[in-house]
Amino acid sequence: MDDAGQRLRPEDVAVVIPALNEALRIREVVSDALAHCPRVIVVDDGSDDGTADLIADLPVTVLRHPERMGKGASLRDGFAEALRQGARAVATMDGDGQHCGADIPRMIDSANRHPGCVIVGARLRKRGCQPWYRRLGNDFGDWGISWACGFRMVDTQSGQRLYPARACAMDVPGEGFVFEAQMLISSARQLGLGVVALPVDTRYAGPEDEFRKSHFRLWHDLRLITTHVVLQILRHGNLLDEYRRTRRTRPVIDDDSGEFAPAAPPHPSTRTG
Repeated sequence: MDDAGQRLRPEDVAVVIPALNEALRIREVVSDALAHCPRVIVVDDGSDDGTADLIADLPVTVLRHPERMGKGASLRDGFAEALRQGARAVATMDGDGQHCGADIPRMIDSANRHPGCVIVGARLRKRGCQPWYRRLGNDFGDWGISWACGFRMVDTQSGQRLYPARACAMDVPGEGFVFEAQMLISSARQLGLGVVALPVDTRYAGPEDEFRKSHFRLWHDLRLITTHVVLQILRHGNLLDEYRRTRRTRPVIDDDSGEFAPAAPPHPSTRTG
């Protein structure tokens, strides 16, 4: 259910896919998204491998950057186009094939159960497939971004999300992967939105699947995110008080199976500002 109190349907949602040199999987990703949502927007961020050409015959909107501008710029442009088309919510997927289009209806259902929240596709299933250094980076990111938001979350690094339209209309600072961290912080602090984790499968390269090398540079991008998050925390007053308040909450996990959470509790209230 969206902020207006009306249930979301697939036709109310735009799927935004930022893409940089995704020739390996982009057609599969876009076709998968179209199978579950009729409105798909691909933002080609200066690819030089023919990414856009591979989906030229599909019924999608393609925006192209003449040169690489980064994931933050791609998402901003995708959000703006989704709002121009009248979307009431925006789902995001990466173009490398690690996200599953079948999770889009599940995210819409979760948004209807948790109105006024950002839904994050949390990579909790088959998490053992994730490289140890990525798990370490994700855990550290969860700790810091939760502190900046004022409540605990899981998998704050996931690029598979569903945002209410008003979150996509914000003027959010930050570039690259910092932008996605700031989207959660601004949604919580400026709009008072909650963040709900929806368990999804973890998909990493293995014997049956091939993915391009991640654009996420673990130590470089984690350093940028950490520096940005620390500055955000400092804006909200006493560090220790904020930390204690954050740790008193528990992550909200929308898990019907009960594998990761017995039942999704009401989302902890957030402060704006």
